[in-house]
Amino acid sequence: MKLLSLLILTVVFGKGCDSPKNQNMDAVVLEYTANTRGFYQQISIKNQEITVSNDRDNNKKLVPKKITDADWNELGLYFKETKLEELAQYKAPTEKRFYDGAAIANLKISYKDKTYESTSFDHGFPPKEIKKLVDKINSFVKKE
Repeated sequence: MKLLSLLILTVVFGKGCDSPKNQNMDAVVLEYTANTRGFYQQISIKNQEITVSNDRDNNKKLVPKKITDADWNELGLYFKETKLEELAQYKAPTEKRFYDGAAIANLKISYKDKTYESTSFDHGFPPKEIKKLVDKINSFVKKE
């Protein structure tokens, strides 16, 4: 009986260590970049602060802005739904970026000393698996 209990506890605690439900948003850096010939935008989110750059060369001093607790919690929920190991495999739903119909967008997530990057997709048309997360990231820019 003790052996069975020990096995069950090992499985339960072993599974919970690195599951998405335990992902800590304080250890996350989200970087969303969209660009084309005449447009550039980089959104960086870290520690409940956001910085937005429209300068390709990063010559301007960026001023971080605080993200509200409600928005931060919502962003955390969408992040927890994201399967980081599969991020590079998600397929873009449209291909407007191939003929300058949309800016080329990428999402880069740094978490626990690892970096996960999406394939390129059209700005405004992210893969369905990360749509909520990307839309939330872009909603912060629209509020400014």
